[in-house]
Amino acid sequence: MRSLLVVHAVDRPGGAEMALLRAAPLLAERGWRITMTSPSGRRPADAPESVTWRQQPVGGMGRGQGLAALLAYRRFRALAAEHDVTLLNGTVPARLLPALRPPGRPAARIATRVAVHLHDMVERVPRFWDAADVLLADSRACARPVAQRLGREIAVTGCPVDLDPPAIPPPWTPDGRPIVAFVGRIEPRKGPLDLLRAADAITGAAPRTRIVVVGDDPYGSDPAYVRAVERQAGAAGVERWPWQAAGPSLLRHVDVLVVPSRREPFGTVAAEALAAGVPVVASAVDGLVEVVEDGRTGRLVPPGDPVSLAHGVVWALRERLLLGDACRASAQRWSREAVAERIDAALRGAPVPEPESPADALSRAATGHAGAGTPEDA
Repeated sequence: MRSLLVVHAVDRPGGAEMALLRAAPLLAERGWRITMTSPSGRRPADAPESVTWRQQPVGGMGRGQGLAALLAYRRFRALAAEHDVTLLNGTVPARLLPALRPPGRPAARIATRVAVHLHDMVERVPRFWDAADVLLADSRACARPVAQRLGREIAVTGCPVDLDPPAIPPPWTPDGRPIVAFVGRIEPRKGPLDLLRAADAITGAAPRTRIVVVGDDPYGSDPAYVRAVERQAGAAGVERWPWQAAGPSLLRHVDVLVVPSRREPFGTVAAEALAAGVPVVASAVDGLVEVVEDGRTGRLVPPGDPVSLAHGVVWALRERLLLGDACRASAQRWSREAVAERIDAALRGAPVPEPESPADALSRAATGHAGAGTPEDA
């Protein structure tokens, strides 16, 4: 059995951490003994029982906070030396890479295969990332600037989603009216204000529609923006609900999901909606264009354009019953099995097939050819 060390940047799992937590049981089935770390060492409730948990400081994003990572180099080297592969899960944990691959000191390198998993759209690519044995990215959009800067291939894995989440009741009382929802963090990058500004146009064209905004600002990143969302929601008659722990299950009760992000490395909530047969109206940015196919599984619209967003939502409401099968077929690319298979291959140094495009996924489903993670493979 091979051992894998995964270093996370935060104690409270976000999207990047949840992706590896979801994949962990399937990686264990493929022969990996997994240890994960967080800055405090507190084991999150979402951690699978098979995963051992340890403490590893990585520093924060603020000025001068990288010093914590530098001070932890010796401890980290000892921990990594106990494992066959070390996966630095994100750009913040990646600052530990020189501890394992000291520049200009090949004799001091730790004998562990090192991977860096990129979950963000990065503008500045540190040259020392090239010391990693393998670089993984959530999407082609994530991979592109890194590949161009370093002149090497990046393994594109995507993020795993549950194709059949358990049924739960929604926080709102269903009344037969269609639900248009935003589900995510309340912050400028996610763009929920764009949906609120489009609300009157949506309900004007589809009067029976209920619009709901689900989420919070868990990191307190922009309180002023949260207040603006609350004011606009009240003025537009939009329902506000706090963050729901069972987000994928919640999407079963949604008719159209709106993802109006200004930047989005992948768009896990969009893939989760597709898995539930829900069409997605999303900004045509970054990884979202790799998840949503315009006209077949939803609509792609210009970011920051409430008028185009409203048109897309009204179209999706009208066509939603015809789009369900295509949405579910497209989401097969992001099943836990498919993503775990790609991560496993990258960690072992095997070739990693890129995820299909939306069009290819739908074409395969239409012709009855199974792909990774489809029922025919079970």
